[in-house]
Amino acid sequence: MKYCLHFLLMLLLWVPNVAEGKVRLWRVVFNNKQGCQYTLQHPEQFLSERAIARRKRQHLEVDSTDLPVSQTYIDLLQHKGVKVVSKSKWNNSVLVSYDSLSLKESLSDLPFVISVQKVYEEPDSLKPFECPRRTKAFDEIVADDNATAQQLGMIHLDELHRAGYRGKGMLVAVLDGGFQYVDHIPAMTRINRVGERDFVYPPSPNIFREHSHGTKVLSVMAVNEKNVYIGSAPEADYWLLRCEQTVTESLAEEDFWTAAAEFADSVGVDVINSSLGYSDFDDDEQNYPYRQLDGHSMMISRMASMLAKKGIVLVCSAGNSGDDTWKKITIPADAEDVLTVGAVSADGINTAFSSVGPTADGRVKPDVMAMGGLCCVITGEGEIREQNGTSFASPLIAGAVACLWQALPDKTACEILELVRRSGDRYEWPDNIYGYGIPDFSKIIVAEEQRNGEK
Repeated sequence: MKYCLHFLLMLLLWVPNVAEGKVRLWRVVFNNKQGCQYTLQHPEQFLSERAIARRKRQHLEVDSTDLPVSQTYIDLLQHKGVKVVSKSKWNNSVLVSYDSLSLKESLSDLPFVISVQKVYEEPDSLKPFECPRRTKAFDEIVADDNATAQQLGMIHLDELHRAGYRGKGMLVAVLDGGFQYVDHIPAMTRINRVGERDFVYPPSPNIFREHSHGTKVLSVMAVNEKNVYIGSAPEADYWLLRCEQTVTESLAEEDFWTAAAEFADSVGVDVINSSLGYSDFDDDEQNYPYRQLDGHSMMISRMASMLAKKGIVLVCSAGNSGDDTWKKITIPADAEDVLTVGAVSADGINTAFSSVGPTADGRVKPDVMAMGGLCCVITGEGEIREQNGTSFASPLIAGAVACLWQALPDKTACEILELVRRSGDRYEWPDNIYGYGIPDFSKIIVAEEQRNGEK
């Protein structure tokens, strides 16, 4: 990589005029990866053994998008006084912190920079999230019978469980905004947790003292309390990844989400659940118009659309906008090659709040439906409650996918996606409310056994 002497001299002597002020985050996109110290011949240097094995099993190549961002470019940015707080190798970009509005002008002329975009500006007043004090003893959860029987039975997942497919050996990542008291609620402490990471800037001192949304989502998948509360994949292993800043809404959350998804890929995750969706932001000028719900216009959707090509199944919530003015699915539910999940009630009828499709380019969304109306969850207080949201329909399907993949380990991510869609009760006549309908996971196993028996 060569630069003219004049350019280097100007670069090295330039001193940033940093004024005290608001925290601002900027997305800087590079045009290449020159100066990257890694090569495709040695993926073990930037991907785990499990991640490489997952690709090999599905006959997927490690490619240039997998290479980390150029450290040379990062060093040059840091010399200008910016702080790099997040990186995306798939988007070939970094998220930097710098409080002066002059940053865009100073970086845009650099030969390796495609674009500089302000994605977050600290509000004039911001009330931080306050985790409620523990008012309960967090005793064992209590229920008269299996609280989750109905929501599992609707998608015939109970039949897979009885056959021994409960997610064992599968690695699942949960992308969310916080996992309140998961470290204290007895039923949650027995979950097979591999680890936790925070990708929000600034990070939380303790993701277990943040929002309870992730606790509820995790419970739907991971809790394993016999005859009381059984998650959709109670024997899977879980990474808990915080990527949502719950007290603000900004484009920077696309970068946080992407960093979490790339980390999940690097450690070898098989399934990701993302019960998060975006359309409106604190800055109205950043809001997504419907025409951009095409799976590619927005960064988060482009990155989500890449996951199946890395051998990962992404399951995401459709959104809860069905009964407001937006109505449509929320990003990244518009992504290609993902399972977008809408919500039905116990009678199989769509809930009024469940967001609808199609995508701007005419693809069927949601993909499938699951019970998100009065779904049984475990709250941050450690209680079983019925709550509404596509956020809870999504982990039902994510856990079911983990169990299905355990049963059919030779399938690729794209094949799993198609099998789930085809099992929907509306596969022959999909629409923009139910998508392909409510899937039948037992039906998939039976069909595969018959197909293999005919060979």
